[in-house]
Amino acid sequence: MHKLSKWISLFICNFFGVFNDNFLKNSIIFVAVAWSLPTWMTHSQLISIVGSCLVFPYLLFSPLGGRLAVRYSKLKVFRILKLVEVPIMLVACISFYYQWIELAIVSMLLMGTQSSLYSPSKYSLIRDIGGEEGASFGSGLFETMAFLGILLGTFSASVVSDHYSVWLFSGVILGVAFLGYYSAKTIRANELPAERDGSETLNPIKFVKENYIFAKRHHLVNSAVLGASSFWLISNMVQMNTIIHCKNVYEVSNSATGMVMAFSAVGIALGTSITGHFSGPKVRKGLILPALMGMILCLILMLAVPLSFVGFTAAVTLFAFIAGVFQVPCMAMIQFSDLGRKRGDTIAYLNMMNFIFILIGTALFSLTTAITNENSFMVFGVLIGVCILVLIYFLSRYNDFRLETRKMFLKNS
Repeated sequence: MHKLSKWISLFICNFFGVFNDNFLKNSIIFVAVAWSLPTWMTHSQLISIVGSCLVFPYLLFSPLGGRLAVRYSKLKVFRILKLVEVPIMLVACISFYYQWIELAIVSMLLMGTQSSLYSPSKYSLIRDIGGEEGASFGSGLFETMAFLGILLGTFSASVVSDHYSVWLFSGVILGVAFLGYYSAKTIRANELPAERDGSETLNPIKFVKENYIFAKRHHLVNSAVLGASSFWLISNMVQMNTIIHCKNVYEVSNSATGMVMAFSAVGIALGTSITGHFSGPKVRKGLILPALMGMILCLILMLAVPLSFVGFTAAVTLFAFIAGVFQVPCMAMIQFSDLGRKRGDTIAYLNMMNFIFILIGTALFSLTTAITNENSFMVFGVLIGVCILVLIYFLSRYNDFRLETRKMFLKNS
């Protein structure tokens, strides 16, 4: 049994960071719609712009975040950038006080940049704290806290927007920022010495190429990156399609749709936490194939069976749980690999691939809905195809996934 106490500060700090990202993003979306927006900006455009502020910094600044994690103390990088969150939140408070939408967008962009710069250091600390044997457990609980942050950040923003005052909003984001910095100061880790031979390039394209080549020299790392990135592509498409499906098929309110989204976040959190606990000191690669097959079956259920709204909610929650099971061994393989201080560059490479895949998923969703006049069932069909492609990749390229899956089923039969 792993001692949760040695990770608790990192987990809590991760929760606070993800909470503030999502609280600020959704507060802008929920509250700023009542402001005087520029003539060129619609509410839909505002949603797209604010969402992009959390995506594009990862594509631009992940190489720099990787360099910081390799060449400097990860704890110092993490703590300094968590302190920077406080003045960024002050900028957000000013934007809400004066109802300046442009400044609110700038504050969101600054938050995305800050998160992209400390993310490699944050994820690399999992192994520094728990060692090789803690890769699965630490990764599972780390992802759990992230999804709880997304869930509660989004939910809290909706509640605050219904009872809005600028002082309530400011108190939440500044309070969470200070708590995040305090929890970062309490983290303790055994870091390897800093190195000077990390990636020399800050060019995003060249950075991805260099780290892809580096990852090929370490067993299954690129496969883990593909799996983790596919998780984000698929999850993001399911999230967007759930909104369309609830509106067009069930004609429910936004609050009811929000509850489906909340259940899906809880499903992922349960999947990651239970899998992390079950895995113990091992990387359960054998879970990847059955998890992918379970995701495909859930999608077929949503596509082919006429479900009630409650049944659809249950199917989405089950899908999210299985997706959480799939994600943990993918992340654990990266933590388990002997990457040394280059782990920071690899995490930065992973971050870039995650957001590239999210953009690909967004494009697939937009193209499918445009061609089919927002037919959500067709999107589920596309998702099934994506999951089958990922399954074929793991089946055809790596025999050890099949062997470990067989061992797991024989042991439990």
